[in-house]
Amino acid sequence: MEPYYYVIESIIKIIVVVSVLMGFVAYLTLIERKFLGYLQVRVGPNRVGWWGLLQPIADGIKSFVKEDIIPDNADKPVYVLAPMITFTAALSMFAVIPFGDSFTLFGREIKLVLADVDIGLLYIFAMGTLGEYGIVLGGWSANNKYGLLGSLRAAAQMISYEVALGLILIGTIIIAGSLRLTEIVEAQRGMWFVVYQPFAFLLYFVAALAEINRIPFDMPESESELACGFNIEYSSMKFALFMIAEYLHLVTVAALITTLFLGGWLGPVLPGWIWFSLKTSVIIFIFIWIRGTYPRMRYDHIMKLGWKFLFPAALANVVVTAFIVALR
Repeated sequence: MEPYYYVIESIIKIIVVVSVLMGFVAYLTLIERKFLGYLQVRVGPNRVGWWGLLQPIADGIKSFVKEDIIPDNADKPVYVLAPMITFTAALSMFAVIPFGDSFTLFGREIKLVLADVDIGLLYIFAMGTLGEYGIVLGGWSANNKYGLLGSLRAAAQMISYEVALGLILIGTIIIAGSLRLTEIVEAQRGMWFVVYQPFAFLLYFVAALAEINRIPFDMPESESELACGFNIEYSSMKFALFMIAEYLHLVTVAALITTLFLGGWLGPVLPGWIWFSLKTSVIIFIFIWIRGTYPRMRYDHIMKLGWKFLFPAALANVVVTAFIVALR
């Protein structure tokens, strides 16, 4: 009977995590719009429900009922598949992130993580790269010059910052001695890694913004230059899938920063999942704050930042960290 219990437990955890994650993403759009409205001295959504609280539901219904237009010259199979790839990859990334400590229920140990695998970090990198394929294919398959330029920018930006991201996290892996995310969190019981790796934390924060294509690194969309970029020809639920994937990726990156540098679920008094949620929410708040504060960077400046600063700085961080750990 043990395998059946394991399957039932896994199904229940998947349903709970996906439901909570999708609900949080839906209302994250409202929180972002209200906060940006406050920063820019304007009123955010306030018509649908009290204080605009039903706006995400209205947006979801609108996405379902809007006309779904497919360009005549588009590569239709790839055009339809692209947003599904990006959405699935973004949703799958959260599978290996631990959002709390384990607890015992009916004599069974329940881990608050969907899949506690040995190669958790490698899995996240793989899924993040797969999501970029959806963006590239979406822009290319629409047969639109702005969409194609957006997809090319997405590919170039991914290559530029994925290399730096991998190097930045090697220092954390050296200290923790593992790629398993639960073990990385446990290694921070004495001291969070942000104390040991403050430079890597700042580098990862910048590179993560570029990885999820958020302002000031939103080159694949760049409304002022590409009229929405890679998703210019998308409408209805296909466009919504791209948007949901962007916010899912945002939440996952914030959760990963919490896990790798801020001690994950570790904290006094309160349950672990509450500490994890609070830390992740603070990172998301900073991401939104940056969006409402900084202008979009120029494309050549983004490339220079990735290759001429982040890459050498990440490499130097790896060397220094390895040297200190070897001395100890």
